Amino acid sequence: MPKVVDHEQRRQELVRAVWEVISREGIEGATVRKVAEAAGVSVGGLRHYFDNQRGLLAFAAHAIGGSVAARIAGHLHTDLPGVERAQLMLEEFLPLDDDRRVEVEVWLACLVRSHVDDSLAELRTTGWAGERHICRLAVASCHGLPLPEEIGREFADTGLERQAERLHVFMDGLTLQTATYPHNFTPQSIRTIVREELRLLSETSPR
Repeated sequence: MPKVVDHEQRRQELVRAVWEVISREGIEGATVRKVAEAAGVSVGGLRHYFDNQRGLLAFAAHAIGGSVAARIAGHLHTDLPGVERAQLMLEEFLPLDDDRRVEVEVWLACLVRSHVDDSLAELRTTGWAGERHICRLAVASCHGLPLPEEIGREFADTGLERQAERLHVFMDGLTLQTATYPHNFTPQSIRTIVREELRLLSETSPR
């Protein structure tokens, strides 16, 4: 009887293998062959998911998006004060532990390549829209307002939208700084920076 393959389980196993290889070898050293070795499968067995390094990065980036979205969705349903909920959501973008550090490294690598690789261009577009949406959620949380549901829909209040825009720029800058200069930051200092930014945001009238 043919063996039934659980594709979702196999996908998660491959994601973990990709993380392992990138953590050990770096982005440029993460090849299909090395991922196959780490996953204990043949190179041919990976062709359903990706067949070259470009495909590997796209596969990894999509996995990151799904993982981050799932974690943020979990925070949305917690019974926490708005600023604390916003803090937890924004922390999911930052390299605060080994897993999130690898996620940030892979995502930034994909963003850089997306400017010269059309196959990754969609990631740049959807990634920007997704992060802006999370920033809108954070702004709404800080002001005790209903959370926006639709990705891409701006606040009707232009003051709130400007706050979301500034928070988005702040988060991109902090993500790049902490990923590029990890020795200049600790998880505690990163959390403090985010907390202070959200405190200022919550105390500032959007009008």
